[in-house]
Amino acid sequence: MTASPDYLVVLFGITAGATGAKLGSDEKELILLLWKVVDLANKKVGQLHEVLVRPDQLELTEDCKEETKIDAESLSSAPQLDQALRQFNQSVSNELNIGVGTSFCLCTDGQLHVRQILHPEASKKNVSLPECFYSFFDLRKEFKKCCPGSPDVDKLDVAAMTECLNFEKNSSASRYGACQVEDMGNIILAMISDPYNHRFSDPERVNYKFESGTCSKMELIDDNTVVRARGLPWQSSDQDIARFFKGLNIAKGGAALCLNAQGRRNGEALVRFVSEEHRDLALQRHKHHMGTRYIEVYKATGEDFLKIAGGTSNEVAQFLSKENQVIVRMRGLPFTATADEVVAFFGQHCPITGGKEGILFVTYPDGRPTGDAFVLFACEEYAQNALRKHKDLLGKRYIELFRSTAAEVQQVLNRFSSAPLIPLPTPPIIPVLPQQFVPPANIRDCVRLRGLPYAATIEDILDFLGEFSTDIRTHGVHMVLNHQSPFVFILPPRAQGRPSGDAFIQMKSADRAFMAAQKCHKKTMKDRYVEVFQCSAEEMNFVLMGGTLNRNGLSPPPCKLPCLSPPSYTFPAPAAVIPPEAAIYQPSVLLNPRALQPSTAYYPAGTQLFMNYTAYYPRKEYSLLHQSCSTAPQVRPIVLATSLQLLILAVSLHSLARWSECRAWPTILELRKFLTSSKVTSV
Repeated sequence: MTASPDYLVVLFGITAGATGAKLGSDEKELILLLWKVVDLANKKVGQLHEVLVRPDQLELTEDCKEETKIDAESLSSAPQLDQALRQFNQSVSNELNIGVGTSFCLCTDGQLHVRQILHPEASKKNVSLPECFYSFFDLRKEFKKCCPGSPDVDKLDVAAMTECLNFEKNSSASRYGACQVEDMGNIILAMISDPYNHRFSDPERVNYKFESGTCSKMELIDDNTVVRARGLPWQSSDQDIARFFKGLNIAKGGAALCLNAQGRRNGEALVRFVSEEHRDLALQRHKHHMGTRYIEVYKATGEDFLKIAGGTSNEVAQFLSKENQVIVRMRGLPFTATADEVVAFFGQHCPITGGKEGILFVTYPDGRPTGDAFVLFACEEYAQNALRKHKDLLGKRYIELFRSTAAEVQQVLNRFSSAPLIPLPTPPIIPVLPQQFVPPANIRDCVRLRGLPYAATIEDILDFLGEFSTDIRTHGVHMVLNHQSPFVFILPPRAQGRPSGDAFIQMKSADRAFMAAQKCHKKTMKDRYVEVFQCSAEEMNFVLMGGTLNRNGLSPPPCKLPCLSPPSYTFPAPAAVIPPEAAIYQPSVLLNPRALQPSTAYYPAGTQLFMNYTAYYPRKEYSLLHQSCSTAPQVRPIVLATSLQLLILAVSLHSLARWSECRAWPTILELRKFLTSSKVTSV
């Protein structure tokens, strides 16, 4: 609307809670609606109208009762929101005698009455607002245009505007709300008269609906327009987020649901608004409710949004180029599923937009399918029909269906397209000790702590050892985490990087290690008793590789199971298990050997002299060789003799993963034959 309207309807709302700058921030319901018509052409002001609105919860704050003089008893017989809005619409229509060419627009004191009260409450109560509530004039902004020398917009209110115009204080209307509406009418008349002659044009807009779209990683995003919403229901969609922020204008494609490491929604979303003003209003909805859950709203940055919603794939851009489409995610597809089978799965009641072109299969970098796909539907009705097929069978597999977003498509594609066949963790994979920390052989000057609380820190360990903490060698505390290693192909993601409950301590002498094991064994730490065993550096080294240490002595690592070894299994010398030159280097840097410095991330303040580095366990039950152990009970364990052979094994296993694209693991004999052909020898 660029032309000036014929009439302005001054609108003022009061809730059962806060007033002024905090209006709507406490999620209280509307209880009173006041309005007055201003004839711009004839410069006349109409009568004051008001209607009480019955809230669902008849609870008024003391401040509200004091200012408005309204009590719960008077509200109990008032009409509900939808009926009050019909009364408003009917009253305005009758007073204006609206005919062909007659136009009017709302005018409010700031943004809060429309954006923070009417639209959010109507959305929660499923009340359809009349079209006139989707555009309005902010009297504060219009007054700033008319009087540039007035205070800033955020400091302007009705009282400040009347003071700038040197109006006498209005004493005729004593009740809160009625006084403000009366003053606003007089302010408008003064603005459209000499010497200002202000013209009302270009009103504020409220988006009718959220528009989905794509976002490029190269796009520049203002940090002051993004928020992070936390605590969302896991099944919520971008439309649910837009409904939560109803009344505020979200940028096109500006609702991005966040996924966790397993590709599932984690209850967070990043939301991008059209301006900083709308972002600030969104922050006022902190701990407002979506259903029965309260949602936390915090500031975020443009970089945060791009990490989630940004993408560079032309395939994704082409897939999402069709606007106003509803996206559904399919999970658990058979790896052999085709586009024709997906089209047939949904059938005629929910046709896919563009047929096969409306399907996007998610694949690994080498082209293998992941079992995920995204499908486009032209309207909400088709999408709802499709979602009813949740857990229906396609072939022999049931398919999970979820409503999705453009940002989720980008995240899933980014994650799978950048994932290597065998992930290479940055921490040291072979958790053995640097040579400067390894004491002479057969000296039992170490202790092992087993059964630590998962939340145990280095300070907790020092307190647990008490007087023996002074006998710990420099960098002599070794925390142990579970982690995936190159020798373990199948490890649940939830086990990666989590504490194992074990730690190894290097003491200054075997005597002090013995005394510590005797006096600290089964002492409690955070309501858990901890077992303490004396051991040697060789035993510690062996356990860190995945073996076990108990009262019966050492047990081999999971890749050297008893059923794979002769009954009279004997352990070779430590240097034969892992040579010194291979022990202190990561496999990825064997071609350019250099000493690895301990990561500063594992050095808490005040404990730099104790913590060395964090080691990692492979998991016994997920060993590759364990799956085929029953087929070859007499196969000898593979032991590397040189660091070069270790590198060859890593390359061979990478090749093996590509060779085994059929997803059927080879038997132990086939694996041994493959390793032999790759020049990996056994001792």
